[in-house]
Amino acid sequence: MHEIILCKLGEVVLKGLNRRSFEMKLMSNLRRRTAKFGKFKIYSRQSTIYVEPVGDDYDFESAYAACKQVFGIIATARAVPCEKTKEAILETAKQYLGDAMGAAKSFKVESKRADKSFPMGSIQLSQWVGGYLHEAFPHVKVDVHNPELTVYVEVREDAAYVHAPAEPAAGGLPIGMGGHAVSLLSGGIDSPVSSFMIAKRGVQLEMLHFASPPYTSEMAREKVLQLARELTSWCGRLTVHIVPFTEIQEAIRRDCDEEYFTLIMRRFMMRIADKLARELACRAVVTGESLGQVASQTLQALAVSDDAITMPVLRPLIGMDKEEIVRLSRYVGTFDTSILPYEDCCTVFTPRHPKTRPEVEEVRAIESVLDVEGLCAQALARREMVKIKPL
Repeated sequence: MHEIILCKLGEVVLKGLNRRSFEMKLMSNLRRRTAKFGKFKIYSRQSTIYVEPVGDDYDFESAYAACKQVFGIIATARAVPCEKTKEAILETAKQYLGDAMGAAKSFKVESKRADKSFPMGSIQLSQWVGGYLHEAFPHVKVDVHNPELTVYVEVREDAAYVHAPAEPAAGGLPIGMGGHAVSLLSGGIDSPVSSFMIAKRGVQLEMLHFASPPYTSEMAREKVLQLARELTSWCGRLTVHIVPFTEIQEAIRRDCDEEYFTLIMRRFMMRIADKLARELACRAVVTGESLGQVASQTLQALAVSDDAITMPVLRPLIGMDKEEIVRLSRYVGTFDTSILPYEDCCTVFTPRHPKTRPEVEEVRAIESVLDVEGLCAQALARREMVKIKPL
């Protein structure tokens, strides 16, 4: 039977006069993400996007999995189209869901009549199809309250569609509709999750990573690039900007009090992120900070970091605890890579007793001995750009 994919829209349907632009962007993203799995006709009808294979050379399973990871889609279903007659709908249900009916102990039929010219109402159609399915599979009892299997029938403009329950998809808004931002990407658990959270709001990301060779290894660099590859399943194509950070850290260690190392390092990171964001026409900087998780993430420490930047800073994990972040990391698919034991620049020259309640003025005074602008400009000028394509 000729299966197609039904992609159900989430909050896109709440948009007003610009809703069509969201749908067009969403279809464009779906075309890009399914293109390597074959040729698909993608079109929109009545708050649903249809992904229909064309020809015989396609990988339906992979295309279906990819659709579930496209932001803007709240649910996906594998369905079979048929003629808009009750007889064709019944026959399609018997053939397409026959194995599922055979394995179930109870079922119900749920119909949606989007085409109001169809001669039967939704309840009538459900009762008619359900009655004949019960005759064909007499061992399966009808249970309209808690069925083991729900057979879905949708009567739409072009055809009727039969499918089993839809599966949850990515949700959020289409990538590209929320603007552009620079996201700091370390080798830890938090930053890939924060990138995922902001991308879910439709933001196209540029990734920024700070490397400190020889204190950080080539394996640590590859770990970060692998995290970016894993994020492409959700975010699409990414560019990782790798900025050398060794000279900045060595200057901080040489000329500043030890308890301020991490605070001043974070201020340099924010300055560089700000400069890169402006160069790339981005409108915000994204970090993986969670309030109180470490010494540099107290309210006072965050104020010190924000003092070094004029660009808005987005912190999607700010109110989450570590258990919640780890759970999301597993869902996104980055957890196993994040816990690989390779060093990160944030752990280089870590102070024994970091300052947890700093004042902005005192940090400004301590870092004033450094050539802040020169160090930032030199680091940015030596950055490397690595383009990452979806897996």
